[in-house]
Amino acid sequence: MNIIVCIKQVPDTNEVRIDPVRGTLIREGVPSIINPDDRNALEEALKIKDKLKDVKVIVLSMGPPQADVALRETLAMGADEAILLSDRAFAGSDTWATSTALAAGIKKIGDYSIIFCGRQAIDGDTAQVGPQIAEHLNIPQITYVEELEIEGDKVIAKRTLEDGHFVVESKMPVLLTAIKELNIPRYPSIKGIYNAYNSDNVKVLSAKDVDADFDNLGLNGSPTQVNKSFTPSGRSGEGEILQGSGKEAVESLILRLREKHLI
Repeated sequence: MNIIVCIKQVPDTNEVRIDPVRGTLIREGVPSIINPDDRNALEEALKIKDKLKDVKVIVLSMGPPQADVALRETLAMGADEAILLSDRAFAGSDTWATSTALAAGIKKIGDYSIIFCGRQAIDGDTAQVGPQIAEHLNIPQITYVEELEIEGDKVIAKRTLEDGHFVVESKMPVLLTAIKELNIPRYPSIKGIYNAYNSDNVKVLSAKDVDADFDNLGLNGSPTQVNKSFTPSGRSGEGEILQGSGKEAVESLILRLREKHLI
């Protein structure tokens, strides 16, 4: 069984800053990490590898050359192979163009039973890339996976909702998107780190290498255009602490909210 895990290297959001003049993210000097939900996706693939025989985990990412660092971290965690799609043709891609490129990379790999993606990336929060990949490949998808079981040639997934969950079955091949409740990602081992940085298991492929559709790549192939990014200004004025017992404070809060016609 081959399992493909799609990951993204993202800025550590605790360090993200916005250029006040251009309204764009300042990425210079900002540390990068593996997208958190993608780590859960990788961990679930590795758990399947630990449990079943003849399982190969292949990690796929699209990004600049420095994404090699994130891919080597996945190898240190236990992945067997890593592929980086890196090409100037990918620059400026929105979710549609990104999913087009990743789907082309997956088609190049060819043989797979499960594709794992994180639910969403912390630098975009769209949750669109995973489902779009499934549509490009014309395979079933189960999103927001909280629990997973493998039975023969099918998966049984608990798909979480705001007010409950569904239990969904699907035959392979299938695409699954992971949420943080699915598992706790493992740490890379010392031996894994050593091997990851002394191996040639990170393969770099261009858009041409994977026969990608250039009309649907990069900025020109992206139907979504971001006009501006900005940091909201802080609220003026000071807060007020309501005095009295808990009951008195609640009654006072309700009165204030009614006066402002908020409730």
